[in-house]
Amino acid sequence: MSNIPGMIGVPADGDAPLDTHASKPVHLDRKTRAKAAVAGSVGNLIEWYDFYAYAYTALYFASAFFPAGDRTAQLINVAAIYAAGFLIRPLGGWFFGRYADRHGRRAAMIASVILMGAGSLLVGILPTYATIGAAAPALLLVARLMQGFSTGGQYGAAATYLSEIAEPGKRGFYASFQFVTLIGGQLFALLTVFTLQALMTEAEIREWGWRIPFVLGAVLAGGFLLFRDLMHETAEPAGKGEDAGSLKALFKHPRAMFVVMALSAAGAVTLYTFTTYMQKYLVNTAGMTVTDASRTMLVVTFLFLILQPILGRLSDKIGRRTNLLIFSGGMTLFAVPLLGAIGRADTMLSAGMLVFASLAIMSFYTSVSGLFKAELFPASVRALGVGLGHAIASAIFGGTAEWAALTLKQAGHEGAFAWYVSAVCAVAFIVAFRMREPRAHGHLN
Repeated sequence: MSNIPGMIGVPADGDAPLDTHASKPVHLDRKTRAKAAVAGSVGNLIEWYDFYAYAYTALYFASAFFPAGDRTAQLINVAAIYAAGFLIRPLGGWFFGRYADRHGRRAAMIASVILMGAGSLLVGILPTYATIGAAAPALLLVARLMQGFSTGGQYGAAATYLSEIAEPGKRGFYASFQFVTLIGGQLFALLTVFTLQALMTEAEIREWGWRIPFVLGAVLAGGFLLFRDLMHETAEPAGKGEDAGSLKALFKHPRAMFVVMALSAAGAVTLYTFTTYMQKYLVNTAGMTVTDASRTMLVVTFLFLILQPILGRLSDKIGRRTNLLIFSGGMTLFAVPLLGAIGRADTMLSAGMLVFASLAIMSFYTSVSGLFKAELFPASVRALGVGLGHAIASAIFGGTAEWAALTLKQAGHEGAFAWYVSAVCAVAFIVAFRMREPRAHGHLN
């Protein structure tokens, strides 16, 4: 790969050479690769189901952990704990990324799923504020920190694993299944809530039914151990070498870290705006019922999932950079009008079409999210670079998105949030415009 000083996302003066400390590749046949990718994807789905179950049941359990009061105020408290789960993600990204680069992607993925399940179980069995007072939200925070720590590690390990297990020339398609299963986790969480709504009264869900999705998540996390033998390491673990998985080695790639963080910031703020926060936005701003909002998001989330492999495969032809330019440019131009129109939507159909339009633009990023980041780093720091860079940006911009939106709404400046989303995406567009195509110039080649 040629060095062009000053170009974002490729080695230049001050960056590390192409992969002097790379792990030795492990050669697998096509069938084994496919089975391993499926197993890794199942773990990713369970991880994100557990993570999103919190967001989609918040409307029901907010009153269980905080004193009685204004509904928006209770949601702000729940969103603050949700944000705390993001704030610890960089620590999880560092810990599990370092572990994955030294001891293998497989081991890191399994450990993170089990930790997520433990956090989910804790939420499911927690006593309420009426029972133990202030200890209830404190323990809810502990559980959410466990989940956030786990998620910070899962993203980098899964992105690296799926990118490395893929056949050359089909990496966009293979790696898109990270977000297929991430969205699948969201969809499963939504479907679980929808099932509760169909089988139980709202009062029953608020009283105890909201616990079911968390207990289910813990059971699924334990069941994931049945799939672990299908997963094969994509590279021989590098061990505890001086540079393997170290921050010292990672800091030799400052441009790659900057690209990951800038684009992850835009991806995180838009993803959480148009998925987890959108259910609350449809209820609090568009005036929909909780049930109608859940049904709308169930349909558009499924369509969002279908787009991932299509646009991932497209990136194998047009390049990751083109995908990223379409995403960041589209969101810069349309975030404000789309959010405004969704807030004024008066039917489920119109709201659903507008949310899907937003997610269609978003899909140009999510379909290549893990892959282009993995392509920017050598194998010895790949999981660490992807996981830590993504986690920092997600903590700052993703974890606070819902809290910022609700706080601005309460202050009477709800429209300002849309402009904030647009501004973050404008910065990402500049970064994507200046970067070179990672498919052609990245370390995976």
